[in-house]
Amino acid sequence: MVEVKVREGETLEEALKRFKKEVEKEGILKLAREKMFYKAPSVIKKERMAQLKRKLELKKKKQMLKKKK
Repeated sequence: MVEVKVREGETLEEALKRFKKEVEKEGILKLAREKMFYKAPSVIKKERMAQLKRKLELKKKKQMLKKKK
């Protein structure tokens, strides 16, 4: 759980900004959005496979560019 204490002399806006950074760093909002709707295990597996495929293609492209130089 994210906890931010307001420092002495710190405005509420600055504390809120720090809180938002901590929430983003922890991935709380991302997880909440993912859990908002049910996804079947097969759908999750397909999404992960597609993501891995994109990563591999990107790595291959980068390697090809390095070889050309």
